[in-house]
Amino acid sequence: MPLTDLPFATMTELAQAYRKRELSPVEVTRLMLERIERLDPALHSYVTVTPAIALEQAAQAEAELASGDDRGPLHGIPVSLKDLCETRGIATTWGTKILEDHVPSEDSTVVGRLQAAGAVLLGKVQMTEGAFSAHHPDVKTPVNPWHPEHWSGVSSSGSGVSVAAGLAYGAIGSDTGGSIRFPSGANGLTGLKPTWGRVSRHGVLALAASLDHIGPMTRSAADAGAMFTAIAGSDPNDPTTLDAPVPDCLAGIDQGVRGLRIGFDPRYIYDVCEPDTARVIDEARQVLGELGAELCESTMPAQVVAMYKGWTKYCAVETALAHEPWYPERQAEYGPLLADLIELGRRLPALDLMRLHHERLAFGGALRKLFADVDLLLMPVHPFGNPSIAQLGQLFRTPEGVDNALRFTAPFDMSGSPTLTLPGGFTARGLPIGLQLVGRHLDEALLIRAGHAFQGATDWHRRHPSL
Repeated sequence: MPLTDLPFATMTELAQAYRKRELSPVEVTRLMLERIERLDPALHSYVTVTPAIALEQAAQAEAELASGDDRGPLHGIPVSLKDLCETRGIATTWGTKILEDHVPSEDSTVVGRLQAAGAVLLGKVQMTEGAFSAHHPDVKTPVNPWHPEHWSGVSSSGSGVSVAAGLAYGAIGSDTGGSIRFPSGANGLTGLKPTWGRVSRHGVLALAASLDHIGPMTRSAADAGAMFTAIAGSDPNDPTTLDAPVPDCLAGIDQGVRGLRIGFDPRYIYDVCEPDTARVIDEARQVLGELGAELCESTMPAQVVAMYKGWTKYCAVETALAHEPWYPERQAEYGPLLADLIELGRRLPALDLMRLHHERLAFGGALRKLFADVDLLLMPVHPFGNPSIAQLGQLFRTPEGVDNALRFTAPFDMSGSPTLTLPGGFTARGLPIGLQLVGRHLDEALLIRAGHAFQGATDWHRRHPSL
């Protein structure tokens, strides 16, 4: 593998090269650390880099692999962590001022599982304040490596930029309203939002506990499957984790999509999508059909409108609860958007919250019935193509713009459904556009299989920014 391509290799390619003794974990980790030092001052993806820990873990992985002690496909792979996953002895700031000096005494479960799989921790990556929609005013926003004037996504922006720029081979992100999917789409990545409860939230700082999903952001569906398999599973420290077997997502990954029923709702999608996004969905339908899938017209449940229109209020109440230890006593240390969200949550009448909750339950039930007729749903990530930062500011100034931004993502956080975001094409300016597949609860292996088939027939995930 040429050194010029090495920073953009997939995890599975690295794993094969390690086992053939063509590359070593220490060599690859040094390359990543050198790139971070050279490129990240302009990209701002990392908040904390951990070179000593990374090199120690890489050396251990190299020795273990040499002795035949193989922990699996993540062994010796350098990754980054969103800075809401607590790390023992390493600052975990949550993108805030209130926790800028917070150094946990233990690792979150997801970090412990990555370490057990032999992954190498390069550092903690930047995120929006409290995992909501804007970075704290004192934080430099991560820069989209495809074009600095375009959006890098929301909460998991540092995760997206670090992987897209070749500064990590995979990252952990979180998704409450779209924060794995938005930055995956904006940066040309593959992101898996697992079923709610599939991945432990123990030691992961909350935005809205019943909406928060933890998952991988990578360069391929196979890589997302490998990371998911390593981090998923029941955890006694998190009673909300699901007691269900974790599949080996790589075991049946080559089975393809022939015979799968993939639903799409033309009116729900095309009524709001810009031409670039509509074209990506059209082309994805064609590719999946040529691979043998049956594309079926479906109708989204009527309650879906309440899900994306009510998401902000629902999230606000849970966010107010999460920040109760600090807010309002330390309100002056908060950025304006997160403070406004907390205030909304503190004021929302109980009847309004329960009305939304009952709609949420009804939507989940209706979605389960829809999945009796289809195996997967095809959706955009958002309607806007790949917006510039200036365009995004205009879009988010109106309630309609916010609703449209959340239209294809927030409902599946409200339902807890697993989704897989895939690179699906580019705008006329050469900016990546994502699409997503939505699955039944616990059907992550099918999502990975379908994503892998799509990526076997396309090369969008192989393209990377020139840096």
